[in-house]
Amino acid sequence: MPLSEHEQRLLEQLEQQLHAEDPKFASHMESASGRSLSTRHIVVGSLVAIAGILVLLTGILSQIIAVGVLGFVIMGAGVYWATTRRAGAGSPRSTGNKPASSSKGGFMANLEERWDERHHGEDR
Repeated sequence: MPLSEHEQRLLEQLEQQLHAEDPKFASHMESASGRSLSTRHIVVGSLVAIAGILVLLTGILSQIIAVGVLGFVIMGAGVYWATTRRAGAGSPRSTGNKPASSSKGGFMANLEERWDERHHGEDR
């Protein structure tokens, strides 16, 4: 379910506050968020690994070392393909040109205030 415009604005404000209060952590999270395991890569890598196992077993049964080594290499490539993380296709999100809130309470206090305002607005 997509976020509403209000929720997107709140998320952008939270991101800006995080950048202002802990830029090292924020940059680490941005670089990690673009990289994730893909189901497609896991499935393809698993199938390649299984094919490599079959080639390896064929090499062992036929007693041809080169075929067994080739099967092992194929199996290793499949496991590598399935377990490596790929960079996301999207570019990093811009945080807009809005200035970050500079209240004395900090990130958690602002978050609590917004939470209270949100729930008080729904009660009316």
